[in-house]
Amino acid sequence: MNDKRTLGPWVRRFLLEHLPDDRNLSRNTQQSYRDALRLLIVFAAGKVRKKADKLLLADIDADLVRVFLRHIEEKRGCTISTRNQRLAAYHAFAAFVGQRSPEDLGWSAQLRSVEFKRSTRVAVAYLDKHEIDALLAAPDRTTKAGHRDHVLLLFLYNSGARADEAAQLEIGDMTLCGDGSGTLSSVRLKGKGNKVRLCPLWASTVLALRELTRGRQDHERVFLSRTAKPLTRFGVHDIVTRHARTAMASVPEMKKKKIGPHTIRHTTATHLLRAGVDINTIRAWLGHVSLDTTNVYAETDLDMKAKALGMCEQNQPTGRKRWRDNPDLLTFLAQL
Repeated sequence: MNDKRTLGPWVRRFLLEHLPDDRNLSRNTQQSYRDALRLLIVFAAGKVRKKADKLLLADIDADLVRVFLRHIEEKRGCTISTRNQRLAAYHAFAAFVGQRSPEDLGWSAQLRSVEFKRSTRVAVAYLDKHEIDALLAAPDRTTKAGHRDHVLLLFLYNSGARADEAAQLEIGDMTLCGDGSGTLSSVRLKGKGNKVRLCPLWASTVLALRELTRGRQDHERVFLSRTAKPLTRFGVHDIVTRHARTAMASVPEMKKKKIGPHTIRHTTATHLLRAGVDINTIRAWLGHVSLDTTNVYAETDLDMKAKALGMCEQNQPTGRKRWRDNPDLLTFLAQL
């Protein structure tokens, strides 16, 4: 059998060479593509009655992909967003093959002709100030684990870091300056695509982080589990959701929101926007590649929309004035 027509070698080259070397995608993105391909391969093997390592490129045609996407929506209960994420991986794989194998350009074009499904954009969830305060107050800071949880929540709110960014954070990534030093305290975060960004730290966050990491080495992870092992992003997610449930007891309206690490990230962005920070600074703060991603926060902040509406509202009708009656305008024109 011609290996060039076999699916397996192409998948290995795509995952082991193209994604990490050519595209320099993050480990999480590589794993997402891997999982998407694995699901499709298992499904295809069952449909064409072949072992996975015997599948050919031609076995994964556009019609099979459409059947698979319908399957994960109807049988597995996946959302349209998840369906489209899977399809993006298949498009990327098909493009990779087509660029390196001219005889498979037709196959590649057909697979990439499978269209994404339109979906309604879900409003970004974020916490109001009293809700984030309740979340920060939820951990029992008299215990070692509770103190760590409080510092983690405070760090997530200050930096807008993703769960994985917080989990991977090392002590050497932080610059914790003392009061009056004249140097700004900051943290270096490695985000998607290994892009590095710097975020400033509040004085309260600096004090908390300094206490948490006192006496430890630069190469150690900042946030450790009860067994002194580095937290994973799943551990970070568990801490956030657990304390969110506690906070809901004092702030019942939080029960209407699905709260996780990304909710805190959205909260950081929204509160920065309300404080008057410009959208480009927020984009850099959060590590967004596109400004369109950051603009979502401006679109979803109801309070800011209400203030804008208030500025436009006319409380009292005003009589019509002639342009000559406006001396400021005449002064302005005279200076032109």
